[in-house]
Amino acid sequence: MPAEAIALMAAFAYASVSVSSRLGLRYSTPLTATCVAMVVRMTLLWCAVLATGGVPRVASLALLIFVFLGVMQTGTSYLTFTGVARIGASRSQPLRTTYPLWSAAWSVALLGESLTPGVLAGTVLVVAGTILISWSPDRGTPSYRWWHILFPLSAAFLAGIAFPVRRYGLDISNEPLFFAAVLATVASVCLAVSLSAGGTRDRIAWDRRAVLPFVVAGAFETAASLFSLIAVSMGKVVAVAPLVATSPLWTLLLAVLVLRGVERITAKSVAGTLAVVAGTVTIIATSH
Repeated sequence: MPAEAIALMAAFAYASVSVSSRLGLRYSTPLTATCVAMVVRMTLLWCAVLATGGVPRVASLALLIFVFLGVMQTGTSYLTFTGVARIGASRSQPLRTTYPLWSAAWSVALLGESLTPGVLAGTVLVVAGTILISWSPDRGTPSYRWWHILFPLSAAFLAGIAFPVRRYGLDISNEPLFFAAVLATVASVCLAVSLSAGGTRDRIAWDRRAVLPFVVAGAFETAASLFSLIAVSMGKVVAVAPLVATSPLWTLLLAVLVLRGVERITAKSVAGTLAVVAGTVTIIATSH
């Protein structure tokens, strides 16, 4: 299966994370969603590692790189869930997916990848579409403030840095499943340390109505993180990252089907989605 197809699978899984968590966030908090998703992801990934032959031998440098990425992912995950809670899944996720611009810049500078005019044009279309989708606050989130967009944008910046760093680590030791489990474990440990040190003002709020959506979000996040790493290990970051960023298309479609009465779809959302689709087609057609 080509890297582009796996990247699109990751995009759908990431969109499913946003929609699933949005359903649970009606009854609970972003911190609760983060905790449940991390535990589910860590459990599923380590079970998969053990089921496929156990812990592989990898280079120490590659392991250290993914430990560092796990620390970064703690903040990224929390910022993502907070953005969903503050401005809604169909608008937070598009802002979160502006990271291809950062990924492209770092990949060209650090990995020496070439950015063709077609891939660049497709990336710009994807990012422009995500911004258009995100332009208006969701009426389902009356507490919206303009600065709430900083939550998903900060997550996007961290994700943009992470993509080329992941590729560098996978070039050293190509074990995406094991490293996905390492990422999940380190992120979980960091979150536990932060909670014990009082590093967040958010609170854990258990509500049985939120448990299933959060568990489902964790399962989708497991698939998304694994597909993303596999795609990065197989293809160029400048082409893979924008395709993973097409999740607003799937978020919009899922929001129409699942979030009726929770989120409102606008003409701008539809126009932005068309731009994302056009960018995706352009990238796939010109990335080889």
